[in-house]
Amino acid sequence: GRQIMKIKPFSQTLRVLSALLAYPSDAMRAATHELSNALQSEAALTKSRIAELDTLLRQIATLDPYDVEERYVQTFDRGRATSLHVFEHVHGDSRERGQAMVDLQKTYASAGYYMDSANELPDYLPMVLEFASTQTPDLARGFLSETAHIINAIHTALAKRDSPYASVLAAVLDIAGVKPEMVAVPPEEPMDDVWAEPAAFDGCSVAGQAKPGQTQPIHFVKTDRQPGAQA
Repeated sequence: GRQIMKIKPFSQTLRVLSALLAYPSDAMRAATHELSNALQSEAALTKSRIAELDTLLRQIATLDPYDVEERYVQTFDRGRATSLHVFEHVHGDSRERGQAMVDLQKTYASAGYYMDSANELPDYLPMVLEFASTQTPDLARGFLSETAHIINAIHTALAKRDSPYASVLAAVLDIAGVKPEMVAVPPEEPMDDVWAEPAAFDGCSVAGQAKPGQTQPIHFVKTDRQPGAQA
């Protein structure tokens, strides 16, 4: 189709970023050299950004696998500020979030993209990036720019922790055509399944408990999410 402006291709780069944000499995560790080559050959990002991502890829490949996995869990599965489920950052009410999920799945389906993982939610950022990688550059950039404010908030939370994963979120923003910037991470976040994971607040830098008088209504309702879905 006709492109309004010529955008450098970045489909392979989005797939690398998707892989980097997924759990660091054995298969992913084995593919780090290949992922690095894809970033270099497509050259959709600046040399300095690629160097940051290469550093993370090297760590994933060479550090003790247990440490790599533990760091990932501590980074993304403890507290909402760094959750990779995009809608957790905007929809406190599980019914609203459910509707947003349905809408996103319709977006995927209308573009001919079908999720191959039945046990992952459509707003999981690696999946969002995988979908964007299947679209034309202008459509992908438009799609990603719609969630840029959320990606920026996750980036800020990671940067505050000095996490090497911050560079992955910054790279997503680069591709979306949005300048990464430090934003105020909300001190209170909707926690509609507080009951399920009290341990998540251990050593967590974000406020876990809702304060009285909060305007955002909180509903502690069980969703049909599997109990182990976040682990």
